[in-house]
Formats: sequence, C-alpha cells, structure tokens
Amino acid sequence: MRTNKRLTFGICGTYLEHYSAVKLFLSADGNGGRESDSILPRSPLRVKPKSVSICFKNNRLLAQRRRVFSCTAIYNPQFQIKEEGQPETLDYRVFFLDNSGKKISPWHDIPLHLGDGMFNFIVEIPKESSAKMEVATDELYTPIKQDTKKGKLRYYPYNINWNYGLLPQTWEDPSSANAEVEGAFGDNDPVDVVEIGENRAKIGQVLKVKPLAALAMIDEGELDWKIVAISLDDPKAPLVNDVDDVEKHFPGTLTAIRDWFRDYKIPDGKPANKFGLGNKPANKDYALKVITETNESWAKLVKRSIPGGELSLV
Repeated sequence: MRTNKRLTFGICGTYLEHYSAVKLFLSADGNGGRESDSILPRSPLRVKPKSVSICFKNNRLLAQRRRVFSCTAIYNPQFQIKEEGQPETLDYRVFFLDNSGKKISPWHDIPLHLGDGMFNFIVEIPKESSAKMEVATDELYTPIKQDTKKGKLRYYPYNINWNYGLLPQTWEDPSSANAEVEGAFGDNDPVDVVEIGENRAKIGQVLKVKPLAALAMIDEGELDWKIVAISLDDPKAPLVNDVDDVEKHFPGTLTAIRDWFRDYKIPDGKPANKFGLGNKPANKDYALKVITETNESWAKLVKRSIPGGELSLV
C-alpha cells in the first residue's frame, strides 16, 4: 500500500487576473493526470509557465516549484480518431473515440465553447484538397465520410484553399427563417468554418479557433453560414481579432472566400450561390451572434424540442 502521495497542480502564468478560468492538473503520483477546464489568457503571457508541486509525506506538507507544461498545450481533447475503410472509397469513415475506446459523435459530444470567445473547430476538409468530406449527420455517431451523389464520391472542381469544417454543437434549423438574410431557412447542418491559418490541418483534427467574420451564403434558397476564423496556433492569430484585421493582415482573403463559395458549383452547370447581408462579410460580433443562435438551435434539437427527421442525435 502506497503511503506517500503527490498532488501536482499546474497554473499557467503568475497573475490570475489575466485569466477567465484556471487550468488544474491533478496527479496521484506526480507523473501527470487529469485536467480540468482550460484556461484562456486575457492578455499575452510574459512569464514562463510554472507549477507548484505539493507533496504529502507522513502527514507533512512539502511544496516545491517546478515547470510541468507549456501554454501551447493547454487544451488536450480527450478523444482519438479511428479510420475505417480506405480513403476515397464509399466505405471510408473517420470515427471519434473517447479514452475508453467508445465511439462518440464529433457533432454532439465535442464541446463548442472554450470560453473567452474561443471555440473548437473540427476539420473535415484540409486546405489544398478537393474531396468533399463531411460529418455524416444521418449516421450513428456522425463519423466523417466523403459525400456522394448518385452513388459516386463527390469532389470540388478545384482545391479549397483553406481548412474547412464545422463548429460542434451547432445546427442551422431548416424550420426557422432568418429575417435578416432574405427569409432563408437553415440548411439542416452544423455551422461551417473557413480557417485561414497557414498550416494544413488533418481530417478529424480539432483546432482552437477564434471567429473573425461571417458570410451569409444562400445555397439554392438555404442559409449556409460560413464563419471565417483563425487557429490560435497560427503566428498571425494575435494580430487578427475582427473583420478589418483580416483585410489588413490577409489582404484579399475575404473576397477570395466569398468568390470560391459563390462559384464552385458553376462547373457542374448550377447557378452561382448568393450572399446576404449586402454581399459583404459581417464582423466578429455578428459571427458570435450566429454561433450563439445555432448553438441554441442544436440544444433544442438534441432535447427533441424540434423534430430531427433522419438526423442522428447520438
């Protein structure tokens, strides 16, 4: 029977007023352990992360200071991904598993909010690729798969130039008309994200992002929001906090995103998509409003306050 126990508490930074929450590491043996909710700095860190290691020995309390982790690894999602089948086949699926190996839904079980205006973003389509990957909202545990049409795999006519995916725990309600966007109804899917950072992500990767703008795309009469965001790990992330910053530090990107989504169906003989809100990107506050409203719609969906039709709620 072990008589000596060590509890390790890790606190990133030294001034708690800079944080909206505290990250707590607990370990029974000093070799790492469970993590609590993440911390999110309100201002840039100016000190190296440290921790206080608290040891109990013979009912005496001993304390010492030592470094235990870096602030770049604050959020460690408790899941794994598992591929089934071969990529670019009809059977290919990317499932999400918890630490016990049980399947979970990336749409329903991964949290949306990280606090302080930051969110989890699930990558479906890595930048510079064309396979139309998406969460299968009508399949058990909603794995990521390649979309099909008439039994054939779907591809964009050209590569998408940004990481593309969804915000978990959001839903665009097809029974709700948006008076601000030509009365268009939701497209029955989670909210889409266009992540503009420099790194190419992987299918199933979860990134911490901050929203910067919103585009109100209208696809065959359905409202299909595109939230423009940036990964917190991107070198330019501290420089961009709203729509005007995007134009300053990523000149031409917002126009390129709008034009890409406007035109990508034209090679298939379909008309160009339209955009509401004056054909312009809305600012960060509006993007946060969209996220809040669609998160509320998702909550009603999973509580079955709104009919889900063929959607999987597991």
